[in-house]
Amino acid sequence: MSIPRATYRIQLTPDQDFAAVRELVPYLRDLGISHLYLSPSLTARSGSTHGYDVVDPTTVSEALGGEEGLRALAAEGLGIVLDVVPNHMGVGDENRWWSDEEERVRVFDYDPEDGWYRRFFDIDDLAGVRVEDPDVFALTHDKVLELVRDGVVDGLRIDHPDGLADPAGYLRRLRDAGVAHVWVEKILSASHPVEELPDWPVEGTVGYEFLGDATALFVDPAGEGVLTQLFAELTGETRPFPEVALETQISQATTTFAREVARLRTLLDVPGIADALASLPVYRTYADPAEGPSSLSEADRAAIAASGAPDELQRVLRLEEPGHESFVTKFQQTSPPVMAKGVEDTAFYRYVRLLALNEVGHEPDRFSLSVADLHARNQHRSEHQPHGLLTTQTHDTKRSGDVRARIGVLASVAEEWRDAVTRWRGINAELRPDGVPDGGEELTIYQTLLGAWPITADRLEAFLEKALREAKLHTTWAEPDERYEGRVQEFAVALLSHEPFLADFVPFAARIAAEGRRSALAQTLLKLTVPGVPDVYQGDELETLSLVDPDNRREVDWERRRGLLADVAAADRGAPADDASDDPFSAAGTDAFDRRKLALVHAALRLRGELEDTFSRGAYRPVDAGEGTVAFLRSDDVLVVVGVRGFEDAALEPPADAAGRWTSAIGGRDLEIPSGDASDERGGLPPRVPVAEVVDGDGLALLRRQRDAR
Repeated sequence: MSIPRATYRIQLTPDQDFAAVRELVPYLRDLGISHLYLSPSLTARSGSTHGYDVVDPTTVSEALGGEEGLRALAAEGLGIVLDVVPNHMGVGDENRWWSDEEERVRVFDYDPEDGWYRRFFDIDDLAGVRVEDPDVFALTHDKVLELVRDGVVDGLRIDHPDGLADPAGYLRRLRDAGVAHVWVEKILSASHPVEELPDWPVEGTVGYEFLGDATALFVDPAGEGVLTQLFAELTGETRPFPEVALETQISQATTTFAREVARLRTLLDVPGIADALASLPVYRTYADPAEGPSSLSEADRAAIAASGAPDELQRVLRLEEPGHESFVTKFQQTSPPVMAKGVEDTAFYRYVRLLALNEVGHEPDRFSLSVADLHARNQHRSEHQPHGLLTTQTHDTKRSGDVRARIGVLASVAEEWRDAVTRWRGINAELRPDGVPDGGEELTIYQTLLGAWPITADRLEAFLEKALREAKLHTTWAEPDERYEGRVQEFAVALLSHEPFLADFVPFAARIAAEGRRSALAQTLLKLTVPGVPDVYQGDELETLSLVDPDNRREVDWERRRGLLADVAAADRGAPADDASDDPFSAAGTDAFDRRKLALVHAALRLRGELEDTFSRGAYRPVDAGEGTVAFLRSDDVLVVVGVRGFEDAALEPPADAAGRWTSAIGGRDLEIPSGDASDERGGLPPRVPVAEVVDGDGLALLRRQRDAR
């Protein structure tokens, strides 16, 4: 298998099965995709809509078309990256290993004496698998490995490796079994210092680090103070995000995961276990009891120290106290769920200062990212994960990239946003006579409307039900207060037809949408050109205004995409449409942006196909263009320029070998960079080039060197 040019994530369902995906292959091939990236495809529980509840890992799902259907799909010519779930399986009568007591003990992390078993997070009907056992590994992976050997599957995406007893050992076993290309769903902390991927035999992660970097790049740091003050005024919350997150993690450790903490105490009865689980600054550490203290990295030791755990517990976690190996393993398997449920699924719904930042793989307290820091992150990717995936949306993201891009614009107009929220709260006061929703919930509603406008009532209601229950302030999944939820939903839905509000909101939302679209295009171009393998989530080649699951798994209009791609492919080098409307919410405005985004994706992927070595192996070389412009060379063949903010008067400072003729790949301006003169101010380097003379109307340039003109 060659390294993918680009992957395309497909969420398989009985309605979108292997046969249906086969029909999409010509379209995806024309788009420039090299590999399908399929959601779990082994036999899952009856009626499963996602595939993560596998009940028979020895067979391919008949509901999706069976093994014959999968092999037929592979024969269509696109490679396949398959999502695999080693950590857990669905329980119940459909799972013959769960139904058999003897087999249950062998296969699952299960104690027959008291009936305890390791869960996936807090989901009782997903039970942890003992994949660290060679026989269990064979049972659960022989079919997948057969598909890899036969060339049906080219690479694997590993779901939740942090839940495994021995992630490194598991990944080595995959490599030794012949799986050459693996990507892991590993969430790396973006806090300082930035967490590094362990030294695993993998291509890289599934790309959440890039998602966070791209989002933060387009959040204006100048707006932080105003947005922080607005959030505090509406909620009374003045603590920084880490303090809010610590509180929610402790809450989760002592309630939702009380059974897991109690289990740990049966293995080692010392104080501070719940607090240590909650205070760990990363998802987990990777101490290997079989190797002893030497297996801990410096990052592991630093994380244990940062947890503030009692000395005795820290010594145990560092494997300095023999006899507690099982405790250490179970502790390391428990901390990721505490982090995920405490931060992503609770604190993210409480600390709503700027929802664009509340995303998997990102921390809301990292408000912005400088151009210099982005370059450093990209150079690190080039050196350490040159073939890691790059994403802006997945089935697990809280919001699509296009929604985040709109909301991120608020930092650039922070004072206007503050004033607008104040006005709207006054205009809409009559809709909340009982004070519901509260300030934080109302702020969430306004940001959501801006990000996803126009939105239907049913989608808004479904989002709010989930957001309210995840926040766990007035209602929860375990104890829902449907009356309270109904009042919040009633308020939000009323806004959709409240004319005094709409008269003020819609013009503001139109401005935000226009700026957000420019940001979304810029982030898309970066995804398609920086070091790594770009992944396109299903449908996201057009504007995708999706909220959290299940909203992001809505049906895709494939026919519209086929038709638009045919039009775009016939146009000149992906040139932007000329029929853009001043109203971004009109049919014409939406159509024009869809064509623009699709043309950008198509043109960039075509260039990747023509210059595969440049993008898969070529160096990443930053080009100085000031604090508001991202500019870089890929090898010496491709020049990318992306205006972030305040770039209108900036200038590129090309290196000596950039002199020559450059042709736009996206229908923008071509560029001639003269050779330098030793007597000028640049000392023989090419002269500075104004950014405004390089980028198009959206602040973008993707240029290919003309070799015959060097």
